[in-house]
Parts: sequence; structure tokens; C-alpha cells
Amino acid sequence: MASLFRKPTTITDPVTGKKVTTKSKKWWGQYKAADGIVRRKSLSIDRMAAQAMLNELVKRVEREKAGLVDPTEDQRKRPLSEHLAEFERHLGNKGSTEKYVDESMRMLKAIVKDRKWRTIADISASDVIDFLSGLRRKDRSAQTCNNYLTIAKHFVHWLVRDRRTPFNPLTHLSRMNVRTDRRHDRRAFSQDEFRRLLQAAESGKPVEGISGPDRAMIYTLAAWTGFRRGEIGSLTKRSFSLDSSPATVTVEACYSKRRREDTQVLHPDVVKRIKAWFETKKRLGPSTVLFPISNRVPGGVNRRTSKMIERDLMAARDKWLDEAKTDEDLKERLESDFLCYCNHDDLYADFHSLRHLFITNLERAGVTPKMAQTLARHSDIRLTLGVYTHVELHDQTAAIESLPGLGDEQDDNEADAA
Repeated sequence: MASLFRKPTTITDPVTGKKVTTKSKKWWGQYKAADGIVRRKSLSIDRMAAQAMLNELVKRVEREKAGLVDPTEDQRKRPLSEHLAEFERHLGNKGSTEKYVDESMRMLKAIVKDRKWRTIADISASDVIDFLSGLRRKDRSAQTCNNYLTIAKHFVHWLVRDRRTPFNPLTHLSRMNVRTDRRHDRRAFSQDEFRRLLQAAESGKPVEGISGPDRAMIYTLAAWTGFRRGEIGSLTKRSFSLDSSPATVTVEACYSKRRREDTQVLHPDVVKRIKAWFETKKRLGPSTVLFPISNRVPGGVNRRTSKMIERDLMAARDKWLDEAKTDEDLKERLESDFLCYCNHDDLYADFHSLRHLFITNLERAGVTPKMAQTLARHSDIRLTLGVYTHVELHDQTAAIESLPGLGDEQDDNEADAA
């Protein structure tokens, strides 16, 4: 049976200073919830109002037992700002990087503010579509729009999974086709381009606070391990095992994009270069960051690696142009995309292109697709083959020339013998 009562409470008498036991001003209600547990709830100072509130609680329990009450009703009435704060904590507790959490919440809050959502009930697919259409009118790329849509769907999916709302109003929304609106596609360097890039970096002046020889070492590691900027920025001397067989370099799980420890085997030529480079860095401690280019690492700073590689490409291209023997040769070189940061097809040769070079070189070396996927540390082989593997004209030429001939020469020899 449900009942009203005043909760015993202890107060300090302001005159005597003694503790006195008395009754609470508010009436409390005691009732048995739908799960059979006896619960107590603070109601009202007025007895009649408290009785009405208790009666409503009892009615709700009966409706809930009959399956007529939405268990997420209370959650749907809460301010959306509270759900956003709890979702942000959820992302952090999952082990997501600080950068990912910050960027995700920035996009999600932009949608909420623009659409003036106050509670879960305000969330609608039409609002999201309107927001994305506004981004497109501002000439934002399809990929950017997809990023906003992805985090919005992730948030609402979490609301459903955490029993905060019974349905997902965004489940039917589809991503845009980014291939029809590419803004920053990349290409893989040729071997000659990469060789000249290293030479230009080694002899170049500091860029973004990183010396020329250090930039050359960064480029070498990126192109021969496939490590990303944040992963390279986390390396210390302890990360390398150069005297083992095989020699390896390891990225700790907290700095790896896939949140697990990654160990990559090093090419013998790369091992020689690293050992020679270490000889110039004898003052570095075993735990000192070798390349301070990422703020994901304590003490690190986000360096504009795209600026670094663009400067070195410009220097390498200028030197290559100076090597032209004739005016015609110079004209051909000026029209060429060789060593260009962005070519005529709007394909970029930026820092992440070094990872494209690593994976493309695996294909050029005849490595099986499965092994290439493993070395690239991709969960989906379609990403390895469809995005990071680049088949250039000279690769196609070599493949065609490797095919067997038509047999004309053999027929001619047989005819001569007859």
C-alpha cells in the first residue's frame, strides 16, 4: 500500500545549539515500484498536493506493469545539454583520443545550436537534412557533411542503446557520395620524386622548427613504415629495436589510431639510416620524443607537416628545373607534374601521401593484398586497395608488357623450319 509520511530529520536548535529530532516540512510518499522494490520519494509541503502526487505515481506504476508506459519518458524530458555532456564522457571512457572527442562534440553541438534542439524529442531527420544543406550552400565538401552526419547518428544511436529514447529518427539517413565531390585526394610519390624530396630536406633550412635532416628522417619513416603523423610524433629511442632480427619499431597503443600496440618491421636500408641519424642525437634520452610534431604526445606541438613537405618539394623541383639542358627540356619540365605539391588533376602530394607511397610500394613489390592490408593496419581491405593503392601509367605499362605475346614469332620460326 502506498502511504504518506514525514521523514524524521535532525536539526540544530539556533537558541540552545542542541540537536533536535523533528519531522521534515515536506511530505514523502512510499510506494512499491513496478520492479517490486519499495521506494520513497519527496513530494510536497501541502498534504493534499502530496497525496495527489502519490496517487499519480501509483497510477504510473500500474500503467508500467501493463506495458502502457514508455520507460524512457523521464530521459526524454531532460535537457539535451545533459545528454551531450554524458555522451562526451562516454566517448572519453571508450578510449577515444582527445582530438576525436573534441572534434566530434564541436560538430554535434553545432547541429544542436543551429537547429535549436532542447530535448531528445526535438531531434528530427528533417532538421539534420536542413543543416547539411546549409553546409553545402556554404561550399563545404561532401566528406565534411558526412562527418557531421556520422557523429549525429552515433549520438542518437547511443541514446537508443542507453535506453534514453525508444527509436532512432536518423537511422534512414544516408551518407553522400564523396567521389562526386573530392576536395583533397592524394597521389603516391614516384621513387625518383621521393629520392629528390629526401635530398632537398637534408640540405634545407628548418621548417616549422624541424631541421632538414630531421625532416628527411621523418619522411623516411613515414614512407617505409606507413606510420601517421601522430604515431611518428610519439616515437622515442625505446621505440626502436635495431639490433634484433628483424629490426622493428613500435607505436604504443595510446598513440596508435586503432588503439593497440603496433610493431612494424624495418627495411635494412632504413635501419642503416636510423643508426646514422642516432649518431647525431647522442644527447637525447631514451624516453625523449624524437620528433615533436604532434600535440597528442605530452610536450609535443602540432607542426604543419603539409607545410614542411610543400617547402621541400618546391626546393626539389627548383633544383630539378635547374638541371634542364635545353630550353625545350625546361619547357617540358615546367609543364610536368613532377615534384608538384598539387598536380593538374588536383591530386596532392602532402605528408599523408607518404603513407599512400608505403602501401603502393607494397603492391609494386608484388605483396599479396592480404599482407598489404596487414602491414597497412587496415580493418577493411577495400580501404587498402581502393584508396591507398595507386596504379600509375608506368605500372599499367609494366603489367601489360609482362603478358605473353601473340605467338607470331613462334609461328614465323615454325614456317622457316618447314
